[in-house]
Amino acid sequence: MSTKNFAPDRSRPPEQSHTTQPTDPQPCIRTETRTESARNVATHADFAASQANRSYWDEDADNYHKQHPDYLSSFYWCPEMLHESSAQLLGDVTNLNVLEIGAGSAPCSTWLQEQYPTATVVAFDISAGMLSKAKRACALVQADALALPFAPHSFDCVFSAFGAIPFIEDLPRLFATIADVLHPGGRFVYAVNHPMRWVFLDDPGELGLQAAVSYFERRYIEHDEDGKISYAEFQHTMGDHIEALHSAGFHLERLIEPEWPETLTQTWGQWSPLRGKIFPGTAIFCATLT
Repeated sequence: MSTKNFAPDRSRPPEQSHTTQPTDPQPCIRTETRTESARNVATHADFAASQANRSYWDEDADNYHKQHPDYLSSFYWCPEMLHESSAQLLGDVTNLNVLEIGAGSAPCSTWLQEQYPTATVVAFDISAGMLSKAKRACALVQADALALPFAPHSFDCVFSAFGAIPFIEDLPRLFATIADVLHPGGRFVYAVNHPMRWVFLDDPGELGLQAAVSYFERRYIEHDEDGKISYAEFQHTMGDHIEALHSAGFHLERLIEPEWPETLTQTWGQWSPLRGKIFPGTAIFCATLT
């Protein structure tokens, strides 16, 4: 899992982004390269954001794992600590080909591979620093979500727990890319920070109950001293998610907004019992490719 809500504080309005030249992702294992369609070709601006976030998470990998050992110990969908063993959002993946998007150090894929040893589980992330923390129980690939190095129809199921999706501006292109690597009838399940959270400051206390940013402001960009992007995250409204899924050929089956458990007292970045009891922090979309 990785998103700005666990990284820099969003305490000022987003800025406009700069662009740089793209670089090719370097996969950690060899895979069959699929043919890119015109609709899925990423722009220079997309890659500028990708480069920035790759560097950010490479540098933050050690600190991130020190701060969140419990969460990163298994397959938790969200800071509300919804575990796949009880949620069963993916269900039985025996003998299936499964891809995790933005896996970080792959705790979710690791758990899945250990539970279903006959499944083929592939975890990819843009950050080599994050992947270096993985236990390597499953296949690991370093890649950009907008340039997936997989052949069409390679997977039966694709999932993500706060990985990659919040960092990509063009949601329709991303979901079209994901649809390309899925079998017809394949499942796509992903968890992201709830869109309404964007409105509030990233603070677990009373300050985090104040609405400060427009729900329709879709960019948060940070720059370094040289004016280059150092971090980029993007807001996608509920309507954006639903429209992007529909345009890519997905049927949305379920939308889950996990409630904060009464027994959970842990503060996780801007997630906290105070905020969790008032409004949702996570949205989980369960869809099938038609």
